[in-house]
Amino acid sequence: MFKVIAVYRVPQDDNAKAAFEEHYKNIHTPICLRIPGIQELRTNKIFGGPTGASNLYMIAEMCFENKDAWKTAMKTPEMMESGKDAMKFAGDLVSVHFAEEQIIKA
Repeated sequence: MFKVIAVYRVPQDDNAKAAFEEHYKNIHTPICLRIPGIQELRTNKIFGGPTGASNLYMIAEMCFENKDAWKTAMKTPEMMESGKDAMKFAGDLVSVHFAEEQIIKA
């Protein structure tokens, strides 16, 4: 599986968190789910780390079946819209990464 991973830092206050949540749920998520070839949009809310609080707020993963599906999706207007929207509402909070998932079982 190939992914686009967005890592979001913690918004500066409760009002900013509420605005982030509202935008992500009602605007950004629908944009992402329209991306051709997307299989899943996984969100991971960060609640802490080994030493307590974390500077991370959320990690989102847009999942694609294989590299070809990912490459095709990367060139679509919907992916471009997703990126522009992320920069608009979270540009100072987000970093974006590309990954190939490998599952290792015990």
